[in-house]
Amino acid sequence: MKVPPGLSAKDFSDVVKQWTEIVGKEWIFTSDEDVEMYRDYYSPLWHEDNDPVPSAAVAPDGVEQIQAVLKVANEYKVPLWTISTGKNLGYGGSAPLLSGSAVLDLKRMNRVLEVNDKNHYALVEPGVSYFDLYRYIRQHNLKVWLDPPDPGWGSPVGNSLDRGGGYTPMRDHFDNHCGMEVVLANGEVIRTGMGALPGSKTWQQYKYGFGPYIDGMFSQSNFGVVTKMGFWLLPEPEAYLSGTVTVPKHDDIYKMVEVFAYLVDSSIVQATTLITSPLWYVRNDPELTGIREHGTTQDLDAYAARKGAAYWSVSLPFYGPAKVVAAQWEFAKEKFSAAIPGAKFLDGASYRFPLSDEQVAKMADTVPFGIPSLSIFSMIGKNIGHLGFSPIIPMTGEAVLESQRVFTQVYRDLGSPEGEAASFPVFSFFARAFVNIYLFPIEHDVEKNRKTREIYRRLIKESAARGWGEYRTHTTFMKDIAETYSFNNHSLLRFHEMIKDAVDPNGILSPGKSGIWPKRMRTAKA
Repeated sequence: MKVPPGLSAKDFSDVVKQWTEIVGKEWIFTSDEDVEMYRDYYSPLWHEDNDPVPSAAVAPDGVEQIQAVLKVANEYKVPLWTISTGKNLGYGGSAPLLSGSAVLDLKRMNRVLEVNDKNHYALVEPGVSYFDLYRYIRQHNLKVWLDPPDPGWGSPVGNSLDRGGGYTPMRDHFDNHCGMEVVLANGEVIRTGMGALPGSKTWQQYKYGFGPYIDGMFSQSNFGVVTKMGFWLLPEPEAYLSGTVTVPKHDDIYKMVEVFAYLVDSSIVQATTLITSPLWYVRNDPELTGIREHGTTQDLDAYAARKGAAYWSVSLPFYGPAKVVAAQWEFAKEKFSAAIPGAKFLDGASYRFPLSDEQVAKMADTVPFGIPSLSIFSMIGKNIGHLGFSPIIPMTGEAVLESQRVFTQVYRDLGSPEGEAASFPVFSFFARAFVNIYLFPIEHDVEKNRKTREIYRRLIKESAARGWGEYRTHTTFMKDIAETYSFNNHSLLRFHEMIKDAVDPNGILSPGKSGIWPKRMRTAKA
């Protein structure tokens, strides 16, 4: 059994004994086989000396047990890595950042506490998955949608706290949360927003309450353990309509993104979509390869024209009353037609809700309709994991082209064959900015993973140099990302450390999360 840093084997044995008395023998995990289940099976540090290994895991079933577990952890200064369902794949999964940490596993806290389809919200515990919440909604015949990410076995609480995104108009998950219950490191329980008012009737309807708004302190942080969280849900819409806009030339990207940004900022397009270049997925064509390496944009335009291919495309989803979504699509076509000669339009899927089981069964991807799935795994090869690189770039054509150029060059400089597709597609998970998501393959191959880490760290630096910051990252790169947010001699990180020292003086909660280390570990980890 691995021992947490700073503890003797005897002390940790005492900790395990006390935790067992709190949660029961069934819910304390110390065997090598059990602990192995909490490792990141596709870690970019796989089989290297610094691949983090948990010492144990403890699974409380409620707030009182969490308080008791924290009391013991404070006494012995045991680092605890908190997880909801542990399905944060591509960003570290259930594995801690600090090797030897014990995992505080909240999977037993899996109760759907309320779903209201008149005011359209839910209140859930952290062990509730998107599948759990969806089943609850279906079983009770409620006319609301959740907004799942890819895939749907994670937790709304965990995904929201990591500021993940989805596909419907409720796509920004943290932005659409409303109210938390949090256990602080000292065992104190607080409720945020209107939840601080005893007997509040609007905890999940109004975010702010009275006084400073502190919910953001608990996202991507190690300042507390969130035990309940409210979410706004989407009233089931009447209809869905999608369309695709294509344009023929390289430089059309400028006007395409300008019109798209107008539609997004005007709330005409409110759901996740993507901009991509169909040409960038063409492989094994020597003519195109030669043009990319030595040609001009005019050469690329001519190639696309010869092949009858669009140069850029953007998909537009619309949700709402049938008459409204039809009008929104017509308006979008008018805007693109006026701005870009040669723009073409393709009508996509059209649905009226609710969907029948037969309709759902025929869908390749159900996530845009509030139905969680595991469809992302069709994108990933057998026995290959993935690592997400996700910088936020401006919603401009200039930024799309620059990111394409910069990321492709990084790959070429480091001898990777992946470079041509390095910056596509760009998603609009969050309003008013693009997120450029690239999934690196992670294999059980030490040398390949070392090369991946080299490319990843170079991309971090090149992005930061151009003002593009990561919005979330794998635990392996949290320190690297935190260091790029360096305005005024890292004043933001220093403020985070001040908060950490105040609310968790023993530094027991998720050391190193988002680059935030407790004072007793800070010098060693600098």
